[in-house]
Amino acid sequence: MPANKDDGGWKQFVWNSEKGEFLGRTGGSWFKILLFYVIFYGCLAGIFIGTIQALLLTLSNFKPTWQDRVAPPGLTHFPRSDKSEVSFNLNDVETYVPYTKALKEFLAKYDEESQRDQLKFEDCGEDPSEYKNRGDLESDIGIRKACRFSKTVLGPCSGIEDREFGFKDGKPCLIVKLNRIVNFRPRPPSTNDSIPEEAQPKVQPNVIPIYCTNKKEEDAGKIGEIKYYGIGGGFPLQYYPYYGKLLHPHYLQPLVALQFTNLTMNTELRIECKVFGDNIHYSEKDRYQGRFDIKIQVNSL
Repeated sequence: MPANKDDGGWKQFVWNSEKGEFLGRTGGSWFKILLFYVIFYGCLAGIFIGTIQALLLTLSNFKPTWQDRVAPPGLTHFPRSDKSEVSFNLNDVETYVPYTKALKEFLAKYDEESQRDQLKFEDCGEDPSEYKNRGDLESDIGIRKACRFSKTVLGPCSGIEDREFGFKDGKPCLIVKLNRIVNFRPRPPSTNDSIPEEAQPKVQPNVIPIYCTNKKEEDAGKIGEIKYYGIGGGFPLQYYPYYGKLLHPHYLQPLVALQFTNLTMNTELRIECKVFGDNIHYSEKDRYQGRFDIKIQVNSL
């Protein structure tokens, strides 16, 4: 079969040895094209990198850029569970072991032995006091000391004497904390206008108060007495502000322990807890912003 004439033309287009052309262009022509694209895309990459570098120069390693857009802190409880439910049987240890184990693990970092280093921790007083000013975030002070927090102020919910945190007696404890927000200073209530009447006695200087009550009207009278343990029974101001992970790596949040001493047995109870402050607000979209609710059921059958 005779060779196709087009084959020869195609081969000559791919490589023309007489003219020294590859795909219709000489080596010098291809070099100019390559050089153009290298310069063009190199300039684009340089502009992009320069823009990013300029942006990074405006950002702080210590202070959030959009601090004014940060929502009020969330209120978190331990032990945590699916659907915020705590349910156990007094006659079955295995039903409450996961709760007591979670509390022990959470409180481990509050052990006295972990807070002895004088270079990392300092005593900030056993009574509520004003904010602990450790300088500006952008100052040259460097790493800041953290206030010690002794578990002993949590009373029977500390896990020191009662390793079951009241669960075996049907008087369970919850440990509550305000979530960390860099440079946030919670402000105590200046008036009682937005505070339920029954919670107003908890208001005192230099403390963010917390108060829990029944979520549903039908549970009124079934919750019984709730005892509050901690410094001032709330969140004392000397533990604020928090300077962030880089400057405040050993920071310990103040804790409040709640002990439900007389819950109605064999009944699902819905309890809501709130903190009160001038710059603490609540959101229907976030059930943990400044508050939380939890279902507790203690069975004895």
